[in-house]
Amino acid sequence: MVQVILGKKGSGKTKRLIDMANDSIKVEHGYVVFVDDDTRYMYDLRHEIRFVDLSDYAKREERSADMFYGLISGMLAVNYDISLIYVDAFKKLVNTDPAQLESLFAHLGALSEARKVNIVLSVSDDAADLPEFITRLAI
Repeated sequence: MVQVILGKKGSGKTKRLIDMANDSIKVEHGYVVFVDDDTRYMYDLRHEIRFVDLSDYAKREERSADMFYGLISGMLAVNYDISLIYVDAFKKLVNTDPAQLESLFAHLGALSEARKVNIVLSVSDDAADLPEFITRLAI
């Protein structure tokens, strides 16, 4: 399942995502992964959570929806035990207009179902400014 945490900058999305990740360790049977665009929140996460800093793999101008999908599917290809992926700063990681991401969301949904992994994305934007295929996933 793909879920989205929506809100404008400064609305507490990252704190909520970190709290969810830390709480999930208590109930998840597989690995929990947290993807971000820098290391600023790495030490706010419990040590059991696998942290991925995307800036180690792609410069901001190189990021795209295809690169993001490749990252997620690549992680799942090499580790069948991942059960939950949290993604902060999603719009920075895909560097694409949200209106152009319907295919990515469809692919992530299919990947999530096939691999039995939940993906939670933090999207910094007002719900009124986002397409329905994103807002319907809001939690």
